Amino acid sequence: MSNNHIKSIYINLPVKDLAKTRAFWTSLGFGFNEQFSDEKALCLILNEGSIYCMLISEPYFSTFTNRPLADGSTTQVLLAIEVESRSKVDEIVAAAFANGATRYQDAAEHEWMYYDSFSDPDGHQWEIMFSDVDQIKE
Repeated sequence: MSNNHIKSIYINLPVKDLAKTRAFWTSLGFGFNEQFSDEKALCLILNEGSIYCMLISEPYFSTFTNRPLADGSTTQVLLAIEVESRSKVDEIVAAAFANGATRYQDAAEHEWMYYDSFSDPDGHQWEIMFSDVDQIKE
């Protein structure tokens, strides 16, 4: 068993337009850590104190890797966010669609989990989910 403890996680994603990206996530009700945001990157707060997404301008992002950047037409990662209720899933996804997101997969319900999905304006794929582990059958 590992003794490693992760203090926090920073997901790093390239974006084309920081202003558009800020407006999109603000319209979904999310905020930013301005201490780590500037003209090259935004620090999206997913869970204050532990989970963040660094939304980095493509030119600056390119300085961190020797590989080509995904152009939004391929899937490299699915980002899943768990929220407190089914209605919150629907609320966030509706706001995403109203603010330029596109659908890449229909909402799905499994016995103990409900989720819906969207692609943000840069093509990153997000799943917003609610789970009720008490409904998992033994």
